[in-house]
Amino acid sequence: MRRKVLGVTLAVLATVAASLAGAGAANAAPPPKAPIPNSTPGWLSHATKAGPANGAVSARVYLAPAGGMDALAAVASAVSTPGSAQYREFLTASQYHATFDASAATVAAVTGWLQGAGLKTTVDPSHRYVDVTGGVGNANKAFGVTISTYSHDGLTVHAPDGAASTPDSLAGSVIAVDGLDTTPSFVDPQTQKPAPPDGGFRNAPTCGTTYGSANPDNLATPDGTVLPQLDGKTLPYSPCGYTGPQLRNAYEAGLTGGLDGTGVTVAITDAYASPTIEADANKYATDTGDKPFTAGQFSQNLPNAYTNVNSNKSNHQCGMAGWYGEETLDVEAVHAMAPGANIRYYAGKSCMDPDLLDTFTRINDENVANIVTNSWGGTGDVVKPALFLAYQAAFLQGAAQGISYVFSSGDNGDEATRLATPQTDYPASDPYVTAVGGTSTAITAAGLTGETGWQTSKYVLKDGAWTLSTSFLYGGGGGYSSNIAEPQYQKDAGIISPNGGRAVPDVSMDGDPTTGMLVGQTQTFTGKAAYDTYRIGGTSLASPLFAGITALKIQASGAGFGLLNPLIYSTHGQGFTDVTGAGIDAGAIRVDFVNGLDASGGYVYSVRTFNGATTTQTVGPGWDTETGWGSARAGWVQ
Repeated sequence: MRRKVLGVTLAVLATVAASLAGAGAANAAPPPKAPIPNSTPGWLSHATKAGPANGAVSARVYLAPAGGMDALAAVASAVSTPGSAQYREFLTASQYHATFDASAATVAAVTGWLQGAGLKTTVDPSHRYVDVTGGVGNANKAFGVTISTYSHDGLTVHAPDGAASTPDSLAGSVIAVDGLDTTPSFVDPQTQKPAPPDGGFRNAPTCGTTYGSANPDNLATPDGTVLPQLDGKTLPYSPCGYTGPQLRNAYEAGLTGGLDGTGVTVAITDAYASPTIEADANKYATDTGDKPFTAGQFSQNLPNAYTNVNSNKSNHQCGMAGWYGEETLDVEAVHAMAPGANIRYYAGKSCMDPDLLDTFTRINDENVANIVTNSWGGTGDVVKPALFLAYQAAFLQGAAQGISYVFSSGDNGDEATRLATPQTDYPASDPYVTAVGGTSTAITAAGLTGETGWQTSKYVLKDGAWTLSTSFLYGGGGGYSSNIAEPQYQKDAGIISPNGGRAVPDVSMDGDPTTGMLVGQTQTFTGKAAYDTYRIGGTSLASPLFAGITALKIQASGAGFGLLNPLIYSTHGQGFTDVTGAGIDAGAIRVDFVNGLDASGGYVYSVRTFNGATTTQTVGPGWDTETGWGSARAGWVQ
């Protein structure tokens, strides 16, 4: 896909130049110290201090873009906003680095400060950050803190007693520091697979090939169990899992011009890399009526080694095998929606924030991707506050270069069940990414015939009746951020945020695991590796589905779009189908193997409702907190 390249645009470069000129003036009268943003540990108020820390410190100091974050945001906004004179006139990677890499003078000043405190430094070639190592005393001296040992939330960590700072002469030069607080910061896949993350799983065979095609009136249960009605209605069995042809028939019906994503590159990020991914995706495509990848159509960018590979998060581990299912879903969902698109997979060396953040550096600097789908996130508004601006710098670089970042909005609804108060999840709540929420979706032979927001309650069979077991089981993330301001493009579209926070999601696609996608993956069954299929969902499905259909839009237009949100909101969701809840039942019946593998352990029956859980989120006309502007259709593409 050929990119449009930025010409010298006086308005944008003038903004950068003004910011650069103002830097010296700002530094002329700085405060006594320059606090590093978001560097105070958020858990300090409920931690127990155990005494001074000893030993070594390993940290990363992230540098501000030249001219500052506001100058970079101005460029990203100008090239991404319809009606701007610079709309879609994107920077190349080399132009970005020439304009926004921290200057040699800034790097020299930062390394001089750190080395003066006795720390060893290693500078990133693109001047994004400086890695530092040394003793606790050296770090205390450099950052103006006292690093102590603390206990909190079942962890024992080293962390500073307050905000870290730089010398006043470096005010604004550092946007983040990671590593002074050793509390591990993990992200999780936004998938819902009904099995242990490292174990194999198979669907029980009692399910429909399409939505509503199987129900207790026309398909008996495998063990003769009589299933009652729910509120006087016979519910269908859940679909077995939608395939690529079914998903395209649902979302892409009416497309003209043979669009399939050819010439577009979709990037995918996750932790680790499945050793069988290409073979699995090819077998799945062939078995479900699609074409496998052509030579070179699928590629990977992998780190030299992986860390934190086990499944014990209390011991700072991530669970390598558990991420393989996430990657499988992402790759197969994108290929299903855009069979002609190139897919380039970027693996993080672990599930920790800095390692996933590193994937964005590789994506932006390679500059071959047009859109990036990310099906992972943290719990609550900020994954780790210390890295907030570092994440934003990566998203803004991508937007400036014409790369669109999309994120799953999360699988815990408004998070009130887990966190006691409604919250959105980060990075989906960042204003410089597109947040993709989840729907419960009825796909029949006629296409997509019903859709509602995904918020699930669970009923179990007890004494011959359906009995409420879990009032909120899972659902698409959404609501209003508690600490990230509502962006201007949402205000301009008339979105009223009750707390002034960023509204989530922006759009939505099928995410409910009860109406999820059938995927094929090599899994471990009783100690042996074997390929099999199963149904999976979560907003981890919604994000790659949206990235895939947007790849067709990029193909049709001949170039990327950068940040998609100004376009989506300026048209009030034109090309998206408003989700109203019509054409779908109250829920569906799930039939599962008790052991997740076969009939030897018997069967378990449940009802999973569609939009049946009570949360602060709603489905309504226009934009709403469950589905955003709705789900993408052919009108979004053309």
